[in-house]
Amino acid sequence: MSDILQRILETKQREVALAKSVTPFSALEDQALDSILDTYLKPRGFHQAIEDKITKGYAGVIAEIKQASPSKGILRNPFEPALIAQSYAQHGAACLSVLTDVEYFKGCTEFLIEARKACDLPVIRKDFMVDPYQIYEARAMGADAILLIVAALSDPQLKEFEDIALKLGMDVLVEVHDDEELERALKLNSPLLGINNRNLKTFEVSIQNTISLLTKIPKHKRVVTESGILQQSDVDYLRQHQVHAFLVGEAFMRAPSPGAALQKLFY
Repeated sequence: MSDILQRILETKQREVALAKSVTPFSALEDQALDSILDTYLKPRGFHQAIEDKITKGYAGVIAEIKQASPSKGILRNPFEPALIAQSYAQHGAACLSVLTDVEYFKGCTEFLIEARKACDLPVIRKDFMVDPYQIYEARAMGADAILLIVAALSDPQLKEFEDIALKLGMDVLVEVHDDEELERALKLNSPLLGINNRNLKTFEVSIQNTISLLTKIPKHKRVVTESGILQQSDVDYLRQHQVHAFLVGEAFMRAPSPGAALQKLFY
C-alpha cells in the first residue's frame, strides 16, 4: 500500500469516528433504509445505465466531478457541481462520479447531493470506504453506487461492504491496480470491475495497465478503465480491446465545458 493511500485511510478512520459521534449509526441506518423507498432518493441503477449505453453502441462514461486531487491540486475554480452534472447529462454521460473526500480531494457530501438533484443520472460516491457506516451514509445521501478499493480493504471487509451495499439497493464498483488485487476482486459478486491505470506507488499513469489485465477477467465482468484517458486515440485503442466503460474526470474538469469535453472525447 502506498504512503499516500495509507495516510488517506488513517484520516478516513478519524473522520468516521467523528461522524459517528454526530449521527449515531442507528439513526443513519434508518435514513438509509428510508431512502430506498423515497421518490427522489431511491436507487437509479448505476450498472444498468452503463449497460444501456453500451448496448446502443456508445461508450458507458462515468463522468467525474472533483474539485482537486492530491497530486494536481485544485482542478476547477469556480466549482459548481450542479452545473457540471447538467453539462455531463446533456452531452452523453451514463453516470456521475462525485468525490466526497474532504481533506485530500476538497470534496463533500453536499456536492453529491447537489449533482444528483441537478439531473437524472445515477451517481457513485467516490470515497475511501473503511467502515460500514460510510455505506449507509452513502445511501442516505442518495448515492446509487459505492467504490470499494481492493488495496485498502481485507477480503472479509470487501465481502461485508459489498453485501451491505447490495442490501441497500446500490451497485458496487470494485477497483484494482494489479494481478494480485484482481484475483481478490474476482471473488466478489459485483459485475463492475474498475482497473485503475494509476500506479499507487509512483502515481504514474498508463492505460496499458488495463490492457495487461484483460485476459484474466471473465466475460461476465464489466471492465471500467480509470485514469489516463486523455485523447480520442486512448478511447479508440481501449474500445478495440472491448473495453467500453470509462471513468474520466481530470480531462473534463479542466475544460471550459465539462460536457462538451466529454462529447468531443467519446462521440
